Amino acid sequence: MLARRLAASSRAALGHVHGPTRLNSRLMLQRRLLATSETVTATPTPLSPPPAPKRKSTLSRALWLLKGAAWVGISTGVGILVVGGSIFLHDAFTYNTRHVDRVPVSPMALHPEVGGPKKLPIARVLVDDEDTDANKELAHKPRLVIVGAGWGAMSLLKTLRPNDYHVTLISPTTTTLFTPLLPSAAVGTVSLRALMESIRKLLARVHGHYIMGTAVDVAFNDRLLEITTPGPDGQTRNIYVPYDKLVIACGSVSATHGVPGLENCYQLKTIEDARNIRRRILSNFETASLPTTTAEERKRLLSFVICGGGPTGVETAAEIYDLCQEDIINYFPKLVREEVSISVIQSRDHILNTYSEAISKYAEKKFSKDEVNVITNARVGAVKPDCVIYTTKDPATGKVTEHIIPANFVLWSTGISKNPFSERVTSLVPNQVHKKAIETDAHLRVKGAPLGSVYAIGDCSTIETSVLSHLLDFVAEADKNNDGMIDFEEWQIMAARIKKKIPMSSGHLLEIRELFEQYDTNKDMSLGLNELASLLQDLERKITSLPATAQVASQQGKYLGTKFSKLIRNAPSADVEDPDDAVADTFSYRHLGSLAYIGNAAVFDLGNWSFMGGLAAMYAWRSVYWSEGVSARTRALLMMDWIIRGIWGRDLSN
Repeated sequence: MLARRLAASSRAALGHVHGPTRLNSRLMLQRRLLATSETVTATPTPLSPPPAPKRKSTLSRALWLLKGAAWVGISTGVGILVVGGSIFLHDAFTYNTRHVDRVPVSPMALHPEVGGPKKLPIARVLVDDEDTDANKELAHKPRLVIVGAGWGAMSLLKTLRPNDYHVTLISPTTTTLFTPLLPSAAVGTVSLRALMESIRKLLARVHGHYIMGTAVDVAFNDRLLEITTPGPDGQTRNIYVPYDKLVIACGSVSATHGVPGLENCYQLKTIEDARNIRRRILSNFETASLPTTTAEERKRLLSFVICGGGPTGVETAAEIYDLCQEDIINYFPKLVREEVSISVIQSRDHILNTYSEAISKYAEKKFSKDEVNVITNARVGAVKPDCVIYTTKDPATGKVTEHIIPANFVLWSTGISKNPFSERVTSLVPNQVHKKAIETDAHLRVKGAPLGSVYAIGDCSTIETSVLSHLLDFVAEADKNNDGMIDFEEWQIMAARIKKKIPMSSGHLLEIRELFEQYDTNKDMSLGLNELASLLQDLERKITSLPATAQVASQQGKYLGTKFSKLIRNAPSADVEDPDDAVADTFSYRHLGSLAYIGNAAVFDLGNWSFMGGLAAMYAWRSVYWSEGVSARTRALLMMDWIIRGIWGRDLSN
């Protein structure tokens, strides 16, 4: 607006000028006026500081990096000094020269009395019973003897309250073993030492004693356990160990199913088994890499056969596959990796058949993708030094076909059976009819043994599932009017008693009204003996035994440890018929889920919910096993082994 007014006034002022001079003057004046208007209307812009020289910015960045590097270096140096100084101070204050003079030892410990049915030395006093004041005090406490050093025994020791019992553990090995990671140790994923912990260190919490030996017999009436111990001359010697309470946790052995040639197989139950498997696998790869090895020999050397599709067999197959994919292919000739074949022979319809159907199918799909040969509905007929013979049956025609797989490595993992000591125990007591384990009641007491003195936990035992054999006892307790018939109110009492005596039946006795009406065939509102027998027989068929897993053994060990401590603190009076029942409920198993590793992937069966996947599931699987480690030392070693394997790979030395 101001510019237009100024232009109009200029034109009026110059109206008298004519020709070019007039035009030029007008243009010059308009330019001056426009410049003046722009100066008036424009917003002044602040002056920006001049850019810093590029050389100065680069210098400041370099100084910043130098300061950061200096700070990291100083911090690292200080950290090393602090850690090193701490270790030095620890060693300075803890390392010292100790002299042991005049150790108190009872003469009975060095010269035990001889007695018992076989007239053997009886170790009533142990060599270290007088080592400390705590040991002297415990020498007069009830004697708790544990046979075995597996999951059940270790859980018992961790739960048992110190200073309650004089504890003695019998085992042929001096260490306990974290068995779920044995497949990983067999191929070098983790070291063997990360799975072992000294039994003596674990016994120290309860001031317990360890005797290296193997249980071979037991005298129930005299409460004497016979064990075989190694002698200094290489010969074995048998002695008796007295007990007030005996816990049998000696585990099991692999079932043979009558298959010939199992001496040509490997098993995976001990640390020696894992060490021998590792040697054979790596030796096979080295021999297959030699230029003198023929194509046929190479194919046999690199054929790995696993008999059994349970968790142990599946995880071993997965670990061998990982070894080939992550290490063999990098450090051995490529031809070796190409010739590898891994086969899993399973007698059932699916591998991992105790897991949910979705998990079994996922594992089979994963193995199919990894070219691991899964052979289902097959039975191994024989194992020879150079091959495995198995048969399959055509479901349509029933025709049986025999197959042969050349192999130089065969793992046998097809179920469990009694070990020799379990066989001996079951032969000494009545009512032991189970073929694979020692049968116990719901309090984990061995059936037929003196009440409250002998218990069995873990793989060597199974809780009774027979309901029909207790029919008359159930009727006698529930039949209040003694008419020989059970009405609904009496049936409620009877059902509660069945649940308590056979805890695994609880899930099948939820709808007791429907059961009563279903088996009341004559509709007289009561159940006779024949009707009750039919009901209990059908109920017995539905009850399944607890699986032989580390989870079951661990819970049983914790149950016994808690109950034994209660028996000391709240000892029932002498006239109580069943002391165990007076201080504790029967054992009840709580399933926390099953898991398995299937090659950089894992599966979880949590009952009503299943989880399966790749690396995330594998790390979840590792986290569970890491948290269940035997001790803080083994957990630290396990973590370091996983880190080393991730950075530098597996140890390929055999």
